[in-house]
Amino acid sequence: MENLLDSVILIDHLNSIEPATEYLAGLVPERQAISVVTRAEILVGVSDEESGIVKALLDQYSILSIDRETADLAAELRKIHGWKLPDAFQAALCVQHGLKLVTRNTKDFVPGKHNFVVVPYII
Repeated sequence: MENLLDSVILIDHLNSIEPATEYLAGLVPERQAISVVTRAEILVGVSDEESGIVKALLDQYSILSIDRETADLAAELRKIHGWKLPDAFQAALCVQHGLKLVTRNTKDFVPGKHNFVVVPYII
């Protein structure tokens, strides 16, 4: 695996934001992951009619769960950086699995400050 896709990237794609769709099209899905946090964040905003299509999109990526070690690391990162808990979970998963976090959340994840962050496009 190479990347952990943040919710905002997939939400942009679902909202027909062309740079997101182009970025995702250039990836090998089998080498990408999402977290259980991302899956939940996306599915909560999807209608019943769209849920099948959206779940099919999400199912093409590996899914990373949160265990005790991830939770402990997320708590430590939250204390250090002041991140919201979902962001701390994303960061912890990246650190644990040696992944890049693909996001456009530059408010919390400054690319020059956090070497695991990739911002593929700006809108």
